[in-house]
Amino acid sequence: MKVVIAEKPSVARDLARVMGAKEVKDGYITGNGYAFTYAFGHLIQLCTPQAYGYATWSVSNLPIIPPEFRLEVKKVKRDGKQIDDAGAKKQLNTIKQLISQAEEIIVATDAGREGELIFRNIYYYLNAKAPFKRLWISSQTDKAIKEGFANLKDGKEYDSLYMSAKSRAESDWLIGINATQALTLAAGNRGLLSLGRVQTPTLAMICSRYVENKNFKPQAFFKIQAGFEKDNIKFKATSNKIDKKEEAEAAIAKLAIGTEAKVVKVEAKETKEQPPLLFDLTSLQQDANKKYGYSADQTLNIAQTLYEKKVITYPRTGSRYIGEDVFEKIEELFQHLADTAGEEIASISRNLIGARLNKRSVDDKKVTDHHALLVTDEKPGPMPKEQQQIYNMIAKRMVESFSDVCLKDITTVTIDAQGVELIAKGTVIKQYGWRLSAEQVDLPDDEKNTDDHDNENAQLPKLSAEELLEILSLELSERFTKAKPIHTEASLLKAMETSGKEIEDDEMRQAMKDCGLGTPATRAATIETLFQRDYIKRDKKKLIPTEKGLAVYRLIKDRSIAKVTLTGKWEQKLEEMRANKVSYDVFMKHIKDYTLKITKELLQLRVTIQQEEIKPQQKGKIKCPKCASGNILLYDKVAQCDHYARGCDFKIWRTLNGMFLEEKEMKNLLEKGRTSMLKGVKNKDGKQVDAVLLFKDFKVIVDGA
Repeated sequence: MKVVIAEKPSVARDLARVMGAKEVKDGYITGNGYAFTYAFGHLIQLCTPQAYGYATWSVSNLPIIPPEFRLEVKKVKRDGKQIDDAGAKKQLNTIKQLISQAEEIIVATDAGREGELIFRNIYYYLNAKAPFKRLWISSQTDKAIKEGFANLKDGKEYDSLYMSAKSRAESDWLIGINATQALTLAAGNRGLLSLGRVQTPTLAMICSRYVENKNFKPQAFFKIQAGFEKDNIKFKATSNKIDKKEEAEAAIAKLAIGTEAKVVKVEAKETKEQPPLLFDLTSLQQDANKKYGYSADQTLNIAQTLYEKKVITYPRTGSRYIGEDVFEKIEELFQHLADTAGEEIASISRNLIGARLNKRSVDDKKVTDHHALLVTDEKPGPMPKEQQQIYNMIAKRMVESFSDVCLKDITTVTIDAQGVELIAKGTVIKQYGWRLSAEQVDLPDDEKNTDDHDNENAQLPKLSAEELLEILSLELSERFTKAKPIHTEASLLKAMETSGKEIEDDEMRQAMKDCGLGTPATRAATIETLFQRDYIKRDKKKLIPTEKGLAVYRLIKDRSIAKVTLTGKWEQKLEEMRANKVSYDVFMKHIKDYTLKITKELLQLRVTIQQEEIKPQQKGKIKCPKCASGNILLYDKVAQCDHYARGCDFKIWRTLNGMFLEEKEMKNLLEKGRTSMLKGVKNKDGKQVDAVLLFKDFKVIVDGA
C-alpha cells in the first residue's frame, strides 16, 4: 500500500477522488492501492522551553540553546498548562498506523518550504523508515494531479529544502524565545514584550516611517508656471524648484503677460513601456491592498481558496516568471479566458490567440519552486465577490503581461522666458499595446506626487527651436515638500520584499527577493502577528503603531534585532541552503552566536528601561483568580496576570457582553465573582439589558441568561 500524506483533509479528499480511492475511514481514505491521509497543518512542533527543563522565565536561564532540538505533538494551553492537542494526537496515531503498513510514502503536503517541514517533522517524530517520494505540482486540477502522480520525484531531491525549513524554524525559536524573555525580564515583567527574527525588523520599518512622517517639517519652495497657445492648442510650461522666495519673486518680476519667450530646444523621444510582470503572491497582495483594501492575509486566504477550487495555480509563489514549457501552453489559457471570462478580458484574450506574444515574463532561470500566478483551464463558475475580484486580477495581469509594449512619443520643450527656464512636456501614445487592458490602481492622495506632473500636457503643438511665444498667463505658486507617507500594507510588503530598499523596477525587485524580509508565504502572517501583539493598528489603509509598539521600537531601534538588512541576509542564506550552497551547521552556528549576543544586549537594557513607558494603564489591586499569587495588569483591551512568566496564562477581555469594565467592576468580577448591576449589557440574543455579569469556571455569563 502507498500512503499519501496531504496537508489538510480537503486536499486529501481531492487527491483520493482523482486517484480512484473511495472508501472513507476515520482519518483517511483508501482504495486502488492507496491510503490518503492528512495533517491539519503542523501536527508536530519544536519542543517548548519547558520540555528542556525551563519551567519559568529567569535571567539565569538565558540564553536557552538546546544542545539538540527535539520535536513534540502540537500543544494547546489549558488551565495554565501546555498539553497535547487531542485532535493532533489522534490524527498522528492514524498516520503512524498507516505508515507501519506502507511500502512507500507519497508526500503531498504543499509544494514549498513549509509543506516540506510539516511532512518531515511527522516522518522523523514517528521514526518512520519507509521510503518516500514527492508529489510536486503547481495546480490542483485533475490533469495536474494525474501528471504529478505519474512523475513522482525522489524525496531526497528535497533534502536541502527541508534543511532550509528546519533552519528557519529553529532560528525563529532561538531568537524569538530568548529575545522575548530577555526584553520582558529586563523591563521588570510589566507586560509581555514579544520580539522575533522577522517580526521585529518589520515593526521597526512601520515605526520608523511613522516617526519620520510625524516629525517631518515641510520646507517651502516655489515654482513659476506660464501659459502659452499655438495652433489653438493651449499648454503650460513650469520652472524647476526655486528654494528662496526672494529669488522666485525676482525671477517672476522679469516676466509679464504679453512678454515674449523663446523656444530653446525641442527633444522628441520614443519610449517603450514594457507590460508588467506576472503576479507572484507579494505583488498580488500589494495591488489587492491598493485596489480593494484587502489585507495581505485576506488576499492570501482568498488565493488559497481559488487554488483549492482548481481555478488558479499555486499562490505562495515568489516568482513572477514562467518557464518555456508553461509558455508553450499559454495560448490554450487565452482560449479558455476568451470562452469564460468577462467581456474586457475575453476580448483581449481573443486578440492574443495567434499573435506574437511578449515574452518578458518567460525565463526558465528565474522560475523557483513554482512559476508565477496563472489561471488554470478549469471553468470558474459563480464565486463570491472577493474571489471574483482576485481571480479577475490574476486573469487581467496575464493578458497584460503577454501583450505588446506601449509606445509613446515624449516631447520635452525648453523655453527661455527672460532668463527664466521653463519646461513643457507632452506625451503622444502611438501604440497603446498592453495599456488597452490596463485599469490603473489609484494611489491614496498622500502617495501621489503632483510636482512630478507639473510639466505634463495632454497635447503640445508643433514647436521648433528659436520660435517666439507670447506668455498668456503667469503664476507663482508656493509648494511644500512632503513627508514619506505612513506605510500601508501595500507599501510595507514592497519594503519587506527588498529589505527596505526603494526599488521601483519590477525586475530589480525580483533580483532582490532572496534577501527580503520573510518569504511571500510568511509576510502576511508576520503582519498579522504585529496586530495580535497589539503593536500596530489600522487607520483605513494606514498601519499605525500603538503606544506599546512605539515603546518597544524605542527600546530596540538601535539593536541588531531591528536591522532589516541583517534579517535579509539570513533569508539569503536560507535560500542558498536550499540550493546546497550553505550548510545547516554553518548557518545554525551563526544563529546561536547571534542569540548569545542579542540576549546579552537586551538584558543590559535593564537600567534604561526603568525610564521607559512600557506599561499597562494600571496595575490593579486585583488578585489573579487562577494562580492567586499574581496581580492583574489592566491594559486598554485586556486584563492579564503579571505572573505569566511564572506559568500563569490568565487573560480576560475588558469589554464583555458589550460593556467595558473599569477597575472597580473588574475587581468585583474576578474577586467576588459578580459585577454590580450594569446598564446596557448585551444578552445572548444581542439585546441590551440591565444585568449582572457572573464569573464562573473562568467563563463570563449574564446572570439569568
